[in-house]
Amino acid sequence: MAAANNAPATKPAKAKKHKKVDSRGVAHVKASFNNTLVCITTGRGEVISRGSAGTVGFKGTRKSTPFAAQRAAEQAASLALRQGMREVEVRVKGAGSGRESAVRALSNSGLKVISIEDVTPLPHNGCRARKKRRV
Repeated sequence: MAAANNAPATKPAKAKKHKKVDSRGVAHVKASFNNTLVCITTGRGEVISRGSAGTVGFKGTRKSTPFAAQRAAEQAASLALRQGMREVEVRVKGAGSGRESAVRALSNSGLKVISIEDVTPLPHNGCRARKKRRV
């Protein structure tokens, strides 16, 4: 009975183990009008690191600025570099103000940008318009 009381109540926190990944991956940048999300994955789509303007510490309208997008991309890139990633293909989605600054920050942080592709979804004809208003 006394041995059970000597056990610590909580386990000590383990440091996160960084799994070594391939040197080439894909950086997904989603630039909306309210935020910028950067997610770096392997070629198969497994997430290595991610960053957003909100997690970096920006709130409100400052999340949608190019500087916030730059900081988010730097955070994601530094985590990916620590795990062994060296080259990325960048896929940009959305029409926000942080598109170019996020891509520039990825290349300046030490990752070699192989290609930049715009994957913004575009409607070919879109949804059916609602009926005309009669007054």
